Amino acid sequence: MGKIAFDALASGNLSKGDALAVARLAGILAAKRASEIVPLAHPIALDSVGVECDLDRRAREVVVTATVTTVARTGVEMEALTAVAGACLALYDMTKALDRSIEIREIVLLEKTGGRSGPYRRSSAAGSE
Repeated sequence: MGKIAFDALASGNLSKGDALAVARLAGILAAKRASEIVPLAHPIALDSVGVECDLDRRAREVVVTATVTTVARTGVEMEALTAVAGACLALYDMTKALDRSIEIREIVLLEKTGGRSGPYRRSSAAGSE
């Protein structure tokens, strides 16, 4: 995002309020409602959802990471990915008045354990094929 929008976000001086707190809440809500958003995803009882928004001042980026857990016998990657998307959309909504050219990029699964397909960890070369 541009410097003006990033500085306002980082300092908490947006007219709509604390965008980072809203993004975390939006991400948690999105994870809990993933089955309503993603066709064919089934509802899963979640044990925990965490959403972190880390500011990279040099790149003027917000890195959003979601961690979702369940004791169910299924993976929760769709819930985690939906959480990240929801958080990013909330950040866009709250900063768009200052910069409509903000980009949401690279929503990727970094790691998962459990579920039918077993564990997965994204390699540093993933996506470069």
